[in-house]
Amino acid sequence: MPYIGRKDRKQYQELLNALAEIVPQDRMQRPGHMNYIVSLLIEKVYGKEMRYADHNEVVGFLNCIALEFYRRKTAPYEDIKIVEEGDLTDL
Repeated sequence: MPYIGRKDRKQYQELLNALAEIVPQDRMQRPGHMNYIVSLLIEKVYGKEMRYADHNEVVGFLNCIALEFYRRKTAPYEDIKIVEEGDLTDL
C-alpha cells in the first residue's frame, strides 16, 4: 500500500483515526463523504491554481491507489469467494 517510512506514518495516524470515526457507515452516504474528503485534501495540498503537472501527478497517484487497493485487498477477497462459491466456469 503506501510505501512511506514508518516514522513518517506516525504523524498522520491520529488524524486519520479521528477522521475515520466520523465517516458515515451507511453505504448510501459513505462514498460521497470519502470523495469529499479526498477531493478537499487534494485541493488543500495542491491549491486551487493547479498546473498540468499537478493534475497529472494527482491522477497518477489516484490511479495507483485504485490499482494497489485492487491488487492487495480486492483480488484476495475475490479468490476466497471463488473457493467458497465457485468460479464462473462452474456455471
